[in-house]
Amino acid sequence: MVLVALTTTSGIFAQSSASYRLEEHVFNAGGRPAEAVVSSSPGFSLSLESIGEPLAGRAMAGGAYRLDGGYLAAYPPPGEVTGLEFLADHQTLTWSVEPSSTAYNVYAGAITDLPGPYGVCAAAPVVGTSWSDPSTPPQATGIFYLVTGENRLTEEGTKGFASSGAQRPNPAPCP
Repeated sequence: MVLVALTTTSGIFAQSSASYRLEEHVFNAGGRPAEAVVSSSPGFSLSLESIGEPLAGRAMAGGAYRLDGGYLAAYPPPGEVTGLEFLADHQTLTWSVEPSSTAYNVYAGAITDLPGPYGVCAAAPVVGTSWSDPSTPPQATGIFYLVTGENRLTEEGTKGFASSGAQRPNPAPCP
């Protein structure tokens, strides 16, 4: 989905006036913006927004205009969720707030499956920074947990990084 908005200093008008002209063209037809929107005015703001990725790498501005890069600045991709720990009840898992996240996904798996896919989805979406798992692993085994964040655009953050520095894969993300 692409939104293109033109805002003038005195409100939105018809497609042309003494102070500006707006020519419409096919925008990003098949990923090729051969002829984008052409706008001109003594003072306007143009915002290009796309779900999931920026249309422009960075914001551009001049004396009478500003062109934003899209949602990227407002909703950055979540980073790694840190600070995982169990409370004294041995059932409640807590973690630190990840600033870009509005919800979290909890992955779990048997310790013997590591490194593997780093768990399967155990809970999603979790609002807040805690989740309880009343299950008990069989004797002489263990369960590991990993938490990822999701931003407002439902982009999921990383499962973290392996000791080699490579990002951990997520072959089966939470729905």
